[in-house]
Amino acid sequence: MKNLNQLLLKFDYEQNFKDDDFYVGKSNFYPFELINNWPKWEKNFLNISGEKFSGKTHLTNIFIKKFKGIRIHSNKLCNKNLETVKLNQNVVLEDLNADIDEKLAYTLFNIIDQDNKFLIITSLKPIAEISFKLKDFRSRTRNCLLAKIENPDDELMFALILKNLSDRQITLDKKLIDFIIKRVDRSYSKIFEFIYKIDKISLKKKKSIDFKIINEALEK
Repeated sequence: MKNLNQLLLKFDYEQNFKDDDFYVGKSNFYPFELINNWPKWEKNFLNISGEKFSGKTHLTNIFIKKFKGIRIHSNKLCNKNLETVKLNQNVVLEDLNADIDEKLAYTLFNIIDQDNKFLIITSLKPIAEISFKLKDFRSRTRNCLLAKIENPDDELMFALILKNLSDRQITLDKKLIDFIIKRVDRSYSKIFEFIYKIDKISLKKKKSIDFKIINEALEK
């Protein structure tokens, strides 16, 4: 994890953002702490929810790298997966939604519970708010630790914008980033979309990103 205060002070655009870098703010502190404090959890089931691009998969990558485990995407859950689950202590179920095979998911939850394993479930909204049809499975989903990634604060927005710019090999003056932070929606997906817009406009016009390009992107 990079130190944001150092990032803000040094404002180093040559910074190398690696896959295991994760910027922690008030919005994602709780799920980050839970991930790093395994296995000292109150329950064996952890649900990390948050909008697209909020860092859910990034967190599970950190967990698997540190503590080992397997990852299963919810739309690929099958009997073969369940056999593999029995050989692993930690399991990540990605992108849980109402379209999952509920009988298989219920079996997965039972295996985790009976064998004292650990399951991390990621989802766009908290698992308790997803309308599952199978009563037994719905009951199981109520027995999860809930860790929601909230909207980013200014400091985290700065880091996210800087990261997205760096990925595109773009450098901006700090005053331009501050200008963006005050005007773009406080949303992970909106930040990602906005950086994409200004990059696209800049390339189309063959001009460096400035206030005019930023304002043009804001108006679209």
